[in-house]
Order: sequence, then C-alpha cells, then structure tokens
Amino acid sequence: MARLFGTDGVRGVANTELSAELVYKLGQAGAYVLTSETNRTPKILVGMDTRISGGMLESALVAGICSVGAEAVCLGVIPTPAVAYLTRHYKADAGVVISASHNPFEFNGIKFFDSNGYKLPDATEDKIEEIARNGFDNTQLPYGAGVGRRKTAGNTLRDYVDFLKSTIDHDLKGLKIALDCANGASYQAAPMLFEELGAQVFPINNSPDGLNINRDCGSTHMSQLMEHVRKCGADVGLAFDGDADRVLAVDENGELVDGDKILAVIGLELKKTGQLAHDTIVATVMSNLGLDIMAGENGLKLVKTKVGDRYVLEEMLDKGYILGGEQSGHIIFLKHNTTGDGLLTALQLLNVMKTTGRKLSDLAGVMQVLPQVLENAKVRNENKHRYMEDELVAKLCCELEDEFRGEGRVLIRPSGTEPLVRVMIEGKDRDYIAKRASELVAVIEERLG
Repeated sequence: MARLFGTDGVRGVANTELSAELVYKLGQAGAYVLTSETNRTPKILVGMDTRISGGMLESALVAGICSVGAEAVCLGVIPTPAVAYLTRHYKADAGVVISASHNPFEFNGIKFFDSNGYKLPDATEDKIEEIARNGFDNTQLPYGAGVGRRKTAGNTLRDYVDFLKSTIDHDLKGLKIALDCANGASYQAAPMLFEELGAQVFPINNSPDGLNINRDCGSTHMSQLMEHVRKCGADVGLAFDGDADRVLAVDENGELVDGDKILAVIGLELKKTGQLAHDTIVATVMSNLGLDIMAGENGLKLVKTKVGDRYVLEEMLDKGYILGGEQSGHIIFLKHNTTGDGLLTALQLLNVMKTTGRKLSDLAGVMQVLPQVLENAKVRNENKHRYMEDELVAKLCCELEDEFRGEGRVLIRPSGTEPLVRVMIEGKDRDYIAKRASELVAVIEERLG
C-alpha cells in the first residue's frame, strides 16, 4: 500500500483521492499524535490557500481535530509560512495547512507543523498515517464538554506582516515592485507588506476565485510577470506560488532570477556582513552548476542534498547552517522562519538591493547559468519509483551519464507529489541536451506510462 505522506504532506485531487473522510481522519490522527502529551486543551492552527475545495476540507479537518478534544483555530486564507510562524507566535501545539502549493486548483493537500513550526519527520507522519488508516487502539474519544471547539483568529495577517517587516532595517521607498500573487495565499499579504514599507506596487493575479490559483501565473508560469515588469517599468518583479512558500524574481529588464541566483545574491551579502554561518549555502542536486562555480570564485561553501526542502532543512539543522533552498525558489532562512517563506525571501532580496544600491540584474550577474533542460515523463503512479528497474531505461540513463560527465550532468528522479518522472540534463548546448531529454522522456513514457 502506497504511503499517504509524500515529500510535502498528503496531496491528491480534492473529493476523490483527498476525500473529506480522509481529511477528517488525518485531522483526528494528527491532533492526537501531536498533542497527546499536552496537559491542557490543545490548540491547533488551521490555514489554507484559495482553492475552491478549501472550505470543504477545512470543515472536515476541524471536525477531526475537535473530535479528540483539541481546539481548532481557523486562520482563513494565509500563506503556509505564516502558519509556521504563527504556531510559534501564538504558542499553539501544532499547525495545519490545507494547500497543494503549486499544483492546479483541483488538487489539495494537508501539511502539518509541530509546535516549533517545523514540518514533521517521517516517523511522526507514519504514526499519524497508521491511526488514520486503522483507527485508534483502545482510546476513548471525548464526549460532552470534552469535545473541542472551533475558533476563528483575527489579526493573523497583521501579525505575520509585522513579523516580516521586523526582519529588515530599511524601508523600500523608491522601489517599483511588480507582484504576481498566483491568485493564491499571498494575494492580500504581499501587496500589504511591500506597500507598508513604502514601495510602489503593481500587482497582478491577486483576484482569486477558487479556480484560478496557479493558472498560467505565479512562480511556475513566469512569462506574464516578465512582460508586466517591462510594461510598468518596475525595478523588480516577484512571483509567488499558490501557498507563498516560494518566490522567483524578475530583474528590471524582464529576465528571470531563479532560486539559485537568489541564494547567490543573498548568500554573498550575508557573507560580506559576517552573518552567513560557516560561509555555507545548502542547495540540492537540482541546483545549476553555475551556483557551484559562483561559490568557488567567491569563497563560499556549497552543500547539496536530495531534492526537497525537508532535506535542505535537515542538513541546516544538523550542521548549524542558516541559508538554504532550491532552484524553484523554496528558500529557508533559519534565522527568521522554520520553513520556506516566499515573502521573507523576497524581502531579504529587496533589502540587498536597497543596502547596496545596485540593480537586480547587476547583483544576479555574479552567477552564470549553464543551460538546463527539465522535462516530465508522465507515468503510472505505481511506476514512478521503478524507472531504473526497466532494462532499457536504465541502459539509456547510464549512457547519458557517461556521455555528459565533465561537460554537464544528468539527473532523473520521481516527483514527490505527482505521477511523473523528472528528467534534467545540464550542458553547454541547449538544443542538444533538449533533444536528448525528449528522447529519454519518450522511452520512459512508453515503458512506464
């Protein structure tokens, strides 16, 4: 039986794979596991993004939480990293987010945070999953006055935005900022944050209707923001994903500044001011080779982990690093928050621009990107971890790795959230690596699709 929890919580198409019944059981099991040692009425925060299914699943989740005697505090639509911060700030016992991040609107997901605002380790997720699947063992659920209450919190965005503003020493007066809110969880928080800091803000995709989250917009579809930056003459563009835990930027010329470049810009500034622990940035195996070259030329150390922000975070906590992230714009600043935070990342990038007085294109020019092609092979979900078990696929992968060694690299991995195998090839000739990536994708789809 496949594990319910993927690399970032439990996800699926709402009302089919992710049914209200399953979400009720996850709320019940999660509340029980995360608050079983609490000697008072436990308090669990619940936030969500703008998907049409959010209200339905919130009701089911809250019912599960209350059924074990915990108090569910509903935050409404709010960024995922805000839930991580507010769980600590409000001294709650746990936090839960209803979101499928960058996925299309028909998907949704459940993501837990512990009392310190960290995502859960595998062992804790396994305990929750076991109870959600099999029910309780000789545990009496409360009744009467023992049942939990649903409450609604006010001023949550205010508290989150005030926290973000406290992380920098400068205002943003004089900056023209284009925003793409992905019709998602940042649609109120992002304009509010940057306007209050004095910037001139030009938002797009900030009118969610439940169906348009991530639709041809946000950090997974950058072309609209690139054009918007050129059109309104902005100094910088910022695109968030559906739950605002990641951000990508666009410079004043309308050129993409991805997560690798954002890490480079902020990492160098932190090193210059003596704030970068061990002079080290934590990245993943998906990071562009250009980041390695930049680090070597500037006295930075680069540590790489498996793909997934949880692995980046584990390495940071284990070794005492403070900055890490992914090419996708999922960046963690442990000095300020416990998870990837798109608004916090954007603010730190803008702070470097204000501190140095330099344009983003100039700052980002410290790193030269090698051509990189990423293609998705659509496969049956049960096959996405078996690509190396297929003799032909394994043979082609090995041949490509031998061919590109020294002049580039090949990385093939299953998606953590979708029925896909991701093929990434990096090298000097974009047309050639694109051709080879397409050939490999076609074989994987034919054999495993």
